[in-house]
Amino acid sequence: MAAQAEGMPCWADAMFTDVEAAKDFYGDVLGWTFGESASEFGDYTEAYDADGKAVAAVVPPMPGQEGHSAWNLYFASPDAAATAAKIRASGGELLMDPMTVGDFGTMVLARDPSGVTFGVWQAGTHEGFGKRGEAGAYCWAEVFTRDPRKTDAFFPAVFPYGVQRIKGDADTDDEEIDFKLFTLGGDAVLGRMVMGEEFPPEVPPHIQVFFAVGDCDATVAKATERGGDLKFGPMDSPFGRFAALTDPQGASFAVIDLSATTGKMPELTVEK
Repeated sequence: MAAQAEGMPCWADAMFTDVEAAKDFYGDVLGWTFGESASEFGDYTEAYDADGKAVAAVVPPMPGQEGHSAWNLYFASPDAAATAAKIRASGGELLMDPMTVGDFGTMVLARDPSGVTFGVWQAGTHEGFGKRGEAGAYCWAEVFTRDPRKTDAFFPAVFPYGVQRIKGDADTDDEEIDFKLFTLGGDAVLGRMVMGEEFPPEVPPHIQVFFAVGDCDATVAKATERGGDLKFGPMDSPFGRFAALTDPQGASFAVIDLSATTGKMPELTVEK
């Protein structure tokens, strides 16, 4: 597999106090199976789609992090130490300095100036997602922030992103819509949303990871039946029918049926 472009979302994992319950939930909802846990790496366990491709991982929390279940998105870097230096220089905070993980690669955990946690991955033998954009696999992510100015300045300073803004539509009173896209080579790789009053104060800034599914409504029904909580949707869009949920342990995620598109694609304005 060729090395992924710098700044490309390349991997996702989540910490769960009850890993077996998480495996049971996502196995039923997204059709995942799981490999053997790697005890030498904190019982890190990869998840696979129906074709046996690696799509994510689950892991028990580190000491002191119990009860904070959340999905974490990693961005590809050719040099984790250099990216860590950019994070510091751009006002971010390093939660974990570059750490080599066997021959798999080197990781960094960080937080942007608005409080959004994310990871950096310099690939070794593990390049990242074995598949994306198909049922059961990662397909998209959006940064949810309460301070868009800080986030908008930070991510393009750390990664080689261009920035596009969705142009508001006067016919639908969306002139002031504040949604941006970070791009690589002109292709959108990450969205940025502003957290409004609909988000309770206790919900921290975060990155929402989207997994592709074959039927959004059926997936939502299965997730809520298994103890998940529907937060938004299902909703139609030009990108697909999607919904936002939390799993039974409180980790936020989203699902989207990419084939169920409705409406015209929005116009974009290039900012950078």
